[in-house]
Amino acid sequence: MKTNYINNLIGTAIAALMVFSVGCERPIDGLEPAQFPVEPNVFIDGFSAGLEYAAFGGSDVSAFEVVDEGAYKGTSVMRFAVPDFDNASGAYAGGAFFVPGGRDLSGFNVLTFWAKASKSANIDILGFGNDLGENRFVTTITNTPVTTNWQKYYIPIPDPSKLTQEKGMFYYSEGPEDGRGYTFWIDEVKFENLGTIAPRGGGIFNGVDSTVTAESGAEFAANAYGLFNLPNGVDMRVEASAAFFEFFSSNPSVASVDANGLVTVGDEGEATITATLAGRAATGSLAVTSTGAPVVPRVAAPTPTEDPADVISIYSNAYTNEPIDFLNGYWEFSTTLSEEIQIAGDDVVRYSQLNFVGIQFTAPTIDISDMTRFHMDIWTPDQTAGASFKILLVDIGPDGTFGGNDDSSHEITLSSPTLQSETWLSIDLPLTSFPGLTGRGNLAQIVLSGDLPNVYVDNIYFYDDGQGGGGPAGGAPEAAAPTPTLPAADVISLFSDAYTDVPVDVFITGWSEASLADTTIAGNAAKIYSDLNFVGIETIANQIDATGMSHFHIDMWTPNATSFGIKLVDAGANGVIEGAGSDDVEHQIDFIAPNQGEWISYDIPLSDFTGLTTRANLAQYILVGQPSGTSKIYIDNMYFHK
Repeated sequence: MKTNYINNLIGTAIAALMVFSVGCERPIDGLEPAQFPVEPNVFIDGFSAGLEYAAFGGSDVSAFEVVDEGAYKGTSVMRFAVPDFDNASGAYAGGAFFVPGGRDLSGFNVLTFWAKASKSANIDILGFGNDLGENRFVTTITNTPVTTNWQKYYIPIPDPSKLTQEKGMFYYSEGPEDGRGYTFWIDEVKFENLGTIAPRGGGIFNGVDSTVTAESGAEFAANAYGLFNLPNGVDMRVEASAAFFEFFSSNPSVASVDANGLVTVGDEGEATITATLAGRAATGSLAVTSTGAPVVPRVAAPTPTEDPADVISIYSNAYTNEPIDFLNGYWEFSTTLSEEIQIAGDDVVRYSQLNFVGIQFTAPTIDISDMTRFHMDIWTPDQTAGASFKILLVDIGPDGTFGGNDDSSHEITLSSPTLQSETWLSIDLPLTSFPGLTGRGNLAQIVLSGDLPNVYVDNIYFYDDGQGGGGPAGGAPEAAAPTPTLPAADVISLFSDAYTDVPVDVFITGWSEASLADTTIAGNAAKIYSDLNFVGIETIANQIDATGMSHFHIDMWTPNATSFGIKLVDAGANGVIEGAGSDDVEHQIDFIAPNQGEWISYDIPLSDFTGLTTRANLAQYILVGQPSGTSKIYIDNMYFHK
């Protein structure tokens, strides 16, 4: 397993640069004169004219040298010594070879070189276009395998016509593998024009026709790549700068795109971003729906009322907050932007373009061992149907480092109907909802992710509710569930004293992981599921046609469940439960952190069960509880209605 210690591989070179430069420019016979030198050679038995080298920041500056032994051809070769994990001089080997004045490379279609290593390995990054400045036409191949034998490698140029003044001739970055360094050699580095390099097109936005809903001012970067067939018959993907592509917007007032593939959202409306590479249509696009100016909460989040003595606060005006490293680490592959704003005088974090974002606190980590619950308030202007919002808690253990054997974490997912648009949602979860978080003495991160691009966050804290962490383990309802009032003609009832029930095969199948007991609460029949993981209720012999119904209803009471799920299964036209690949359809909805110790009336639109595309042969109803094996729920009034 390779450990990657590279934080800024294409970043600014360190102040103390190792610079090599030799000779003067050499003419190339047969090439037309150009404004900038037409010099294909980068390293042929030595540095070519005007070539310089700079090591990347944080790398071992002594990793690279030219040696006069072991060359593939000639007498000299470039040698790269990748350091060990604990090397004090630098965590990796990395640097760029560049020509300050630039060269005209428009007559070539590929960078080639020969390479071998002291052992079989995979070099993290090899490429060209990194000039330690604008880096406009960076092109790379990643995780390139090398062996102890010399082999020729190719990095095709996505569109040579763009490289009329390219400064970045070659660059590399490689970290230790399994914590240990090694050596690799590279020789005969040059640009060529090979008829055996066959372009296969390119792609933007990972080659996918993506859609996004965003507010005015939002920005999206078009990642790009090129596809080529190499002389050895292998198809290769090169990660390419978007600047190689020509971009187009179907409606620039709604979404404009610049020459570097940066999309900026404007007026309310719709637009689609497409591109070409060297005159050929690129795969992938971005369909933008602009909602116009940002929609913000009109009122502040509810003010917390927990005693400050029982609270460890990460972010809240109501408490003294613990020191944090950041509210947004701007991690690699994260598109999330953030800013702190005020809503009715209350500080709030606004996350936009959210895919994932980290809130980190490592100096010091936080001990939540004595806390029992986690709280966070969120507000979103986005539609929540079919969307999810995830919260991951990460503890890095006593060693205080990420990636150690003592790390633990757990992620929970919230979805509709728990999620609501344009209203503050107070997420208040027992820490037992995070069973994978086995350590709580060195909490270091809260990671937010999901499908909601715009989320406002406030009042992030942990607290002790005096319940010992999981709420009461026992307890039973004293009052019956609310009596339904819908007309019987509009109802198909499975279990309710208020209606005539249809025949039910079983209220607990043989494959269930739970126990069942019947009880009476204030004279009203109810069912108790104990030691619940999941339980199946079936009407296979008398399947229900709910095509004329609009909602599914169930009343639930729990003393300790931290999550409650409902799955509906339709057996299809053949009336047989057959599973994947058949005409069966199903969908499960989970409710995170249901209120404990009170009846909850779930009245769910059947349209929320999006996977339940047919409803004429409903045969299974599966109830799921967390924590697994210890949850206890009471149910009543289980029916469909219109």
